[in-house]
Amino acid sequence: MKRRELIKGLSILPLAGAVSGSTIQSALGAVPSAAQKGGKSIYEAIGVRPLINARGTVTVVGASQILPEVQQAMDDAVREYVQIDELMDAVGERLGKLTGAEFGYVSSGASAAITAGTAGCVTGGDPDKLWMIPNLTGMKDEVIIPAYSRSAYDAAAKAVGVRMVEVSTLEDLKLAIGPRTAMILVLAGSRSENGPLSLKEISSVAKPLGIPILVDAAAEGLEVPNPHLSQGADLVAYSGGKYLRGPQCAGILIGRKDLVIASRINAGPHHGFGRGFKVGREEIMGMLAAVEMWFKRDHAGEWKTWVSWANHIMKRLSTIPGVSTELVEPKARSNRAPSVNVKWDKSIIPLTGEDMEKLLWDGTPRIAVSGAGSFLPFPPNLQPNISVAMASLRAGDEKIIADRVFTILANPPKNEKVNAVAAFNLSGQWDLKMKFSASTVDQTLIIEQKDNSLTGTHFASIGSRDLDGTIHGSDVSIRSSYTKDGVRINFSFTGTTDGNMMQGKVSLSEYGDAEWTAKRHDYRAAGTLRSKA
Repeated sequence: MKRRELIKGLSILPLAGAVSGSTIQSALGAVPSAAQKGGKSIYEAIGVRPLINARGTVTVVGASQILPEVQQAMDDAVREYVQIDELMDAVGERLGKLTGAEFGYVSSGASAAITAGTAGCVTGGDPDKLWMIPNLTGMKDEVIIPAYSRSAYDAAAKAVGVRMVEVSTLEDLKLAIGPRTAMILVLAGSRSENGPLSLKEISSVAKPLGIPILVDAAAEGLEVPNPHLSQGADLVAYSGGKYLRGPQCAGILIGRKDLVIASRINAGPHHGFGRGFKVGREEIMGMLAAVEMWFKRDHAGEWKTWVSWANHIMKRLSTIPGVSTELVEPKARSNRAPSVNVKWDKSIIPLTGEDMEKLLWDGTPRIAVSGAGSFLPFPPNLQPNISVAMASLRAGDEKIIADRVFTILANPPKNEKVNAVAAFNLSGQWDLKMKFSASTVDQTLIIEQKDNSLTGTHFASIGSRDLDGTIHGSDVSIRSSYTKDGVRINFSFTGTTDGNMMQGKVSLSEYGDAEWTAKRHDYRAAGTLRSKA
């Protein structure tokens, strides 16, 4: 079959009918889950607890509800074999036609699209240069990024081996551009829409110089004409597992055909740097189905259903003294779905948001709200509120959530946190030993104590960061966070002390757990070693 014929065939996939109002509930997951039916799920069969995702389209808690049409396309795709490059060519043309871009590419997620896009801008499609990554000697090896765009997702570009050059003003941008500039990376949001370093302003400087711009629009839907391409972007990356409700481990990169192709060859099935970023035929067709369906879905009907779920939760909680609720309907493009903010009077209900998150997370069925299960924010939510997101719920989940939240807030458990007087003063320098999964690393804590409160500095491998914590009796809790240059590292230490030694467990947030011990620094011993030297 010729490419033109294949493309024509793709346009008449069994997706053609728009999702009518009568099928909205089905599209939003009306089929009851095992937990809703009281049965045992596929996850429970291997000892893993399933959850109700009221956190939102976040990868670590399952992201979004895959569309039935996407699942069908994936099931159909695995029944036959194809040559992947031919499939990518045909799907690329179809993605371009649907989105108004020149071309498209199905990646293994938005992050992978950014990595491939960066590599494409660096190598220009030259296989010799592809095989040199991450050694960029002789290549353009700098990526300019506005300060407002710095995030943990910088790592997707840095994986190629480039150096990130941060700019804060248009003048900074002009000075930063040089012969080593490979591209400019912009995070879509309010500041890329307006302001002195908006995408439009960046493009006015970059376009005449031929410097490509890649926009990270991971959590957005698709608009035609594309707002980012219209404002001067050359490439735009989207997640498949968020607003588009496609395969979770898929995404798309759309834009200039030459750059999309140069990007695509840096990923699997091609050998070299990006082999691990491959997608299978079922993910490619599933992602195409998600994009096809984006333009056929009844978005107004979905929104109405989400709001009805939110209203059910708010009505259920309305009779609890001291509790108030608010429907939030965001207007921005990213993560655009309604949610409910639940607030309470802490003098009546002595719980923090963190307490509530944990109670819902530890209950049955497990419910993820706010930051629960998803790399908790730093510091923990100590305010009396939680957020309940609608976008990833299944029909019926709202009733379970409303009942569980009502039960907890109407009859809150007693707060048994101990506020004992500190048994020791921990002020001073401590020699910290961190035992990770496959290594032991020496670090340092500098602590200042006032009553039960601890402040100071944690010196670790990547640099120093502030710490805060408490000591009640001999129980110690310390938190530190490093968030510079897009890095996101949060440590939460818990343990006990005898005044000269501390030890316990440390949560590394998304990176698991570790063990820690800390001894008071012996200045005399250090001085003796120096004198002997």
